[in-house]
Amino acid sequence: MSRTPQLMRGPSTSERSPGVDGEAAETFIAEKKIGERIKQLRLKKSMGLVELGRHTGLSASFLSQLETGRVVPTLRNLARISMVFSKDLSYFFEPEPQTLFRVHRRDERMRLPQTGVDDPSYFFESLGYLVPDRQLDPYFAEFLPVKTGRAPKPHQHGGCEFLYLLSGELEVRHGEATHRIEAGDAIYFDAGTTHSYVCSGNGPACALIVTMQLPLAVQPLAPQKLGNGTSGRPVRSISTGMMPLAVKKNVQPMQ
Repeated sequence: MSRTPQLMRGPSTSERSPGVDGEAAETFIAEKKIGERIKQLRLKKSMGLVELGRHTGLSASFLSQLETGRVVPTLRNLARISMVFSKDLSYFFEPEPQTLFRVHRRDERMRLPQTGVDDPSYFFESLGYLVPDRQLDPYFAEFLPVKTGRAPKPHQHGGCEFLYLLSGELEVRHGEATHRIEAGDAIYFDAGTTHSYVCSGNGPACALIVTMQLPLAVQPLAPQKLGNGTSGRPVRSISTGMMPLAVKKNVQPMQ
């Protein structure tokens, strides 16, 4: 009994993969904003279309259409452009970086006491706890009037510190020096030197404090006269010693 050879057949219609919709592909390309990214790179280098054309071998008119989205680049052309700006091809297809912006609502912040003492002399609120990998730590601090028998607790930490006194009066002890500041005064100092704060008025003193962990290059400066006639005074910074060691919502102890 003879056998009839069977011809190889392609997959049936039901087995074939569905075709890619052309409109969906165009939408995908548009979402990557390749033309806009090329333009941003070019403008950052202060480079004109003609100059970019000389580097890539592409005409200025083609590059203009590319940046406005009227044409889509081939991988070969995109590779030429990416090499000019020292970028990998994946740069044009990765999600766009999100601009950092965070709002810290007043009623969502936590009021925390000075750490390491039974009777805190100040309370603080972190103004940057929602920011990941932040480069500085801003705080709102309220210093309470001095109580009999309460001694300031000096502390120190790396980096530098800035304090702007919003209201009240405050003594800032920085190293061996003591300085009195009033509402409207601002101080900036090396936080690696021991420092402490003492509220010297009859009511609380409120301040905006920013600590930065960057090393501070300190140079000797001659004392300068301030507007109120007092000489430049040492300033105290907020260090990790001021803040609780364990706090919620990613709040770092104030230093």
